[in-house]
Amino acid sequence: MAVSQGPKGEAVVLPPGKAAEPAGGALGDAPADAAPRPRAPRPSPFRLRARRPHPLRLRAPQPYPHRRGAGLLGALLCALLAVPLLAAAHEARRAPFGDRLSAYTRVVDERAVRTRVHGAAVEARDARSGALRWRHTRDGRRPLAVLHARGEAIALWDDGLVTDTDGRRVRWHRALPAAAGWLRAQGGTGVLRPLGRDMLAVVTPSRVTAYRVADGDLRWVLPARQGCAFAPARAVRHSGALLLAQPCAPSAAWTAQLVAVDALGRITPRRRPLGDAVPPGRHGAPTEHPSAEKVVAPPR
Repeated sequence: MAVSQGPKGEAVVLPPGKAAEPAGGALGDAPADAAPRPRAPRPSPFRLRARRPHPLRLRAPQPYPHRRGAGLLGALLCALLAVPLLAAAHEARRAPFGDRLSAYTRVVDERAVRTRVHGAAVEARDARSGALRWRHTRDGRRPLAVLHARGEAIALWDDGLVTDTDGRRVRWHRALPAAAGWLRAQGGTGVLRPLGRDMLAVVTPSRVTAYRVADGDLRWVLPARQGCAFAPARAVRHSGALLLAQPCAPSAAWTAQLVAVDALGRITPRRRPLGDAVPPGRHGAPTEHPSAEKVVAPPR
């Protein structure tokens, strides 16, 4: 058993196996009157990251109600001003066929209008007063003939184009194949032939072409006989039929040099017209032309 002296001079009994400490305390200990050492801070288990300064964000100013209304009003005014400009650009653009139609007065009665070729234009004038109703021209082209049908003007031009005009617009265009050179040399006399009220025949040396006046629809084509050619200026109407001269070689019979057509095509016995389900003359039905062979030439 060992006895040691405590800090205040009292006797302290040490347990067995432990040596007595010096009077100043344990080896290496600071004196009792020495200032206490500052403790090192313990690391916190929660590591706080330093906050980075955010860049300065500028928010766009919100428009006030009166500013928003002013913007809408400006956009509306711009749209209203653009409408006449777009309309003028639409009117100024070039038409596909070079058409230029000028209407001067409104046509009330189509029967009181007379159409004619005047220089490089097709004109429609009032039959009573002579006032100009409308005028149709084409860039660089010249009309050769005009036909008045169904209150409309059907014109033939020197480039082989056929147009239909009602005074408000050009309703349709139809081109004649390989006819421009012949038209410039011979003119348009007899080329436009009416086949009733609703059908138009366009006669050229190589063929006869029929169009429906209402929409310009192609109805039938009659080519000239081999070695022959149609003569547009040599034609006459007879009992609803159009008789066309078809000159051929001198050895051909004269009856072969005359062709009769109407709105349904060439007039022949027991023909089958385009668009008819039952041909005329079958099943006891009366034929449209009971003596079709006599239209061309009477029997001998």
